[in-house]
Amino acid sequence: MTADRSAGTGVPDAVLRTTRRGFIALAGAGLVLGLPPAEAAAVGADAGEGLAQPFVRIAPSGEVTVLVKHLEMGQGIANGLATILAEELDADWSRVRTEPAPFDPPRYKHTLFGWQTTGGSTSVSNSWQQLREAGAVARAMLLQAAAERWGVPVQALTAHRGRVLHGASGRAAGYGELADAAARLPVPAGVPLKPRAAYALVGRERPRTGAAELARGAVPYGIDVQRPGQLVAVLLRPPRFGASVRSVDASAALAAPGVRAVHRLPQGVAVVADGTWQALQARDRLQVAWDDAQAEQRSTAELQAEFRRLATAGAPGVDALVRGDAAQALAAAATVLSADFELPYLAHQPMEPMAAVGQWQDGRCDIWAGCQNPSADHAALVRILGLPPASVVLHLLPSGGSFGRRATFSADWIGELAALLRAQQARGDTRPVKLMWTRTDEIQSGYYRPMNLHRLRAGLDAQGRLVAVEQTIVAQSFSPSMARPGSPMRPDPFVTEGHLAERYTVPHVRLRWVRPDVGVSVHTYRALGYNHTTFSKEVLMDELAAAAGQDALAFRLAHLDGQPRLAAALRLAAAHAGWGRPLPAGRALGLAVQEAYRTVVAQVAQVRIEGTRIVVERVVCAVDCGLVINPGTLRAQMEGGIAFGLSAVLHSEVTLDAGRVQQGNFHDAPVLRLPEMPQVEVLSIASDAAPTGIGEPGSVPILAAVANAVARLTGKPVRSLPIRLAA
Repeated sequence: MTADRSAGTGVPDAVLRTTRRGFIALAGAGLVLGLPPAEAAAVGADAGEGLAQPFVRIAPSGEVTVLVKHLEMGQGIANGLATILAEELDADWSRVRTEPAPFDPPRYKHTLFGWQTTGGSTSVSNSWQQLREAGAVARAMLLQAAAERWGVPVQALTAHRGRVLHGASGRAAGYGELADAAARLPVPAGVPLKPRAAYALVGRERPRTGAAELARGAVPYGIDVQRPGQLVAVLLRPPRFGASVRSVDASAALAAPGVRAVHRLPQGVAVVADGTWQALQARDRLQVAWDDAQAEQRSTAELQAEFRRLATAGAPGVDALVRGDAAQALAAAATVLSADFELPYLAHQPMEPMAAVGQWQDGRCDIWAGCQNPSADHAALVRILGLPPASVVLHLLPSGGSFGRRATFSADWIGELAALLRAQQARGDTRPVKLMWTRTDEIQSGYYRPMNLHRLRAGLDAQGRLVAVEQTIVAQSFSPSMARPGSPMRPDPFVTEGHLAERYTVPHVRLRWVRPDVGVSVHTYRALGYNHTTFSKEVLMDELAAAAGQDALAFRLAHLDGQPRLAAALRLAAAHAGWGRPLPAGRALGLAVQEAYRTVVAQVAQVRIEGTRIVVERVVCAVDCGLVINPGTLRAQMEGGIAFGLSAVLHSEVTLDAGRVQQGNFHDAPVLRLPEMPQVEVLSIASDAAPTGIGEPGSVPILAAVANAVARLTGKPVRSLPIRLAA
């Protein structure tokens, strides 16, 4: 590693490649502390010999900075991770700040995935033990520094809100005063962690770190980066997925004011100009002929017909789960219910479109971007730029949303910037360039939640007990090893996770996945497989309850053998929502439950219908996510997840006409608007278990909860999204 790798982080490079004794800091710089190699190995970090993971920096001023190894993209993860460390440190919350950890996978990799990334609602659970230990070790060293300064036993001292106190003498010292002395001490091992009863920050609502900076627009995102002499580039991408450039006439674009270059790239045609408006205007002047020989040219209706054909029993697929004999049990069942569930492609539509800045300087290339999967992005940059890894410097920034869009394994938008920078360098221009995506670019040329079809057959015995389920899921895969048609198939958990038999008791099950040959680009989307499997399973459970003549809540509870957390969340949400009590005329309740990423969420939606408009009035949301770090963040994530899911219920879809995306911006690809937001009541279930994730699970039960309420009001099953009511 070179000193440049730590640029902008405030962490000296020597600190990042030192021994157990030396990794804390240089004298005079305050205290920089992370997880030394022995402790890293103890919690599964596998940091490697001589490596450390700096997570906290205490300045002589007393300001505490927590380095956050997971991407802050609006979910509040920086606040949550800082709270964990500050709790063990006994820090003064008003003096705590956060900043992104540098790109350095050996030190900051995700201990479950093996590379530096954020996803799967795992950030808190992944960092919980690491940050507790880092905070506790820092506190112990500060206490020891004070004990040596005052000549008293360390046991006579206490730490409280950023200060070390000696009760017998009344002496006190701030952490900043002690930081340099603490930095010279040996790093202790086996420091005891706080008991839960002593927590002063964890479990309590605290203001978000950096809230004032966010409010006044002072937090830099990729789209905000401005380097001296910076140019702006936009791409004209193929209108069909899989198409390529046949020919380009750039004469009109090059004649436009402020245009500096036009490049034909593997991804399309790039226009480089002095500013965004000039680049966009010039892009409209490009004359490009496209080669559609390898392009996807079917419409949504044609793809839906193909998916239905593939869902038949004879289509090639792979069994993801076989238990008992589902075919025989269905043949003997007293009641058999068959249903197809169809969900469209969905665009991610984060608030901040993709944007990144790159600059050649001193034989290296610097990139500024909000990367959700920086390991993949850095690898793509190294490959396309043709540079050694140490010569590609990735500066990680917060991002204005993602919902999976920034986590592409292909590093598509970062790869575009790399190709553009290389083309600019070839013509002798090394000025910094910002690559900009527009909202329309995102909707028409990005990646999508896969369109999918679920075909289910479920059987009840004479007592109304669910005895068998056959389920076929037709959907593209976004797993790198299985995404390409013709690549080897095996069960893909990202397609099937959250299916009906995963939690509900069913003796006989056959679950199949069929992979269609479709050219549309797909990738991770908030809650991965759960965002479609939850809809089909929870709507079908309502229909099965009705077929059995049973209450929808009672029917679910009867089939949750060995699932006490799901049953408890269902009971809590239903009781709080008034399940079983009379409702005002024209209202109905619908419920759904799911466990995703070890977090259980049950939701009950109260709905009314006005003409062809669905009005969601109220949502009660019960959550079991282990120990709650910050009740305010939990509430915000559930509210945000519900709003996100309601967009899919009421509005969102991406459709194709002859292979071209028909939507282009919020006017024809709407998301939930503020007047549509229901009253949301979030109930957390007390738990002493380690914390689990809350970024994604809250977005999935709402789809089925609203659909089930609408079915009660109309008397017609809801089996596709978004819900369209006939006039």
